Amino acid sequence: VQLQASGGGLVQAGGSLRLSCAASGRTFSNYVMDWFRQAPGKEREFVAAISSGGGSTDLADSVKGRFTISRDNVKNMVYLQMNSLKPEDTAVYYCASSRSWGPRAFIVATVQFWGQGTQVTVSS
Repeated sequence: VQLQASGGGLVQAGGSLRLSCAASGRTFSNYVMDWFRQAPGKEREFVAAISSGGGSTDLADSVKGRFTISRDNVKNMVYLQMNSLKPEDTAVYYCASSRSWGPRAFIVATVQFWGQGTQVTVSS
C-alpha cells in the first residue's frame, strides 16, 4: 500500500482543516488506517485510527472531541477532520496503515506502511 497525505496548511487557532490520505492498492479495505503526528523536537505520536470497515475508531485524548477520522473504501481515502485547532496541534501529520484492529498499542506496533507527512501549523 502506498499512501499520500495532503491538506495541511497554516490556520489560526480555533480554525479547521481536513487532511486526506490517498491509498493505492486493491487491499485498502483490509487495513486499519491511522494518523500520527510529530511536532518539532518531539517524538511521533498516535492521533487516530479507524478499523478496516470504518465501524470502530480510536482517538488520542488530546484530540478527542475536536478531531474525527473517517474513511471511504470505495475511493481508497482516509480523512482527518480537525476542528478547534490549537497551537499545540502544530506538527507534521502522517497517515499510516496497520495490520489489524486491536488495542492502541497493538495498532501502533503493527504499522506496516507510512505516507509522507503534511505540515499543519496553527498560529495563536
